[in-house]
Amino acid sequence: FPDCFTSLGGNQYVNSPAIGNYADYLTRELIPFVDREVRTLSSRAHRGCFGKSSGGYGSIIHGMKYAQHWGAIADHSGDAYFDFVYWHDWPNTLNELTKYRLPKRRPGRFDALAASARKGLAEGLDDGRVQRFLDAVWGKEKLSGAEGHCIMNVCMAATYDPDSKAPLGFRLPFNLETGEMIEKRWDRWREHDPILLVDRYKANLKTLKGIYIDCGWRDQYHIHYGARLLSKRIAQAGIRHTYEEFDDNHSDIDYRMDVSLPFLYRALKP
Repeated sequence: FPDCFTSLGGNQYVNSPAIGNYADYLTRELIPFVDREVRTLSSRAHRGCFGKSSGGYGSIIHGMKYAQHWGAIADHSGDAYFDFVYWHDWPNTLNELTKYRLPKRRPGRFDALAASARKGLAEGLDDGRVQRFLDAVWGKEKLSGAEGHCIMNVCMAATYDPDSKAPLGFRLPFNLETGEMIEKRWDRWREHDPILLVDRYKANLKTLKGIYIDCGWRDQYHIHYGARLLSKRIAQAGIRHTYEEFDDNHSDIDYRMDVSLPFLYRALKP
């Protein structure tokens, strides 16, 4: 259970210059450390990767891109089908960030054309409100639900669309004033969507001794649709895997490890 938390909260367990090269940390640092310090069977054939939510996403991505390190993976409710599961919460994120807009919004006439072009917003740049939001939440002991979801989406932007030339080191996929999707920026996100990566990495996936995916069919982030589509794409590629659903949502589902860990044991045992 590696600690991969960042100043933006969570982590997708991939490399990003905006928040850190966590795929390298896991594969180049943590695996050698564990094999050196613990009596293991130190080969990919006996090494598994599993996680839930962002960790589930990391597991399937590692099975695709870093299969030389893993023998089997388990993905619990991992992010997939970005067009469907990520978009729905961005209006709430934009509303939260508006609280940190300067100058403050006032009732009356609003020049949407001018506002949409201010300070690079059309290019996915921050006009200062995101930095002010981060400064505010970093000083809090407890975040509201809206703040937590907002920083989660900001973290995703740092993960999927890093840019060292941008003020924050990353760009945003929506115009902060109008909510317009910035196609060039969203394309950078889609490059990381598991459902769009299956075909590219199907040869790697076929080398795995086991692939387990599950999701609750009441997932409040609608990830069960992404999980179903991911399973469909994997099946279409002729890759053996196990996909299961259960009657629950996204939260407090650690008990599903009672299913995935025995699966991994069977796949990885000598």
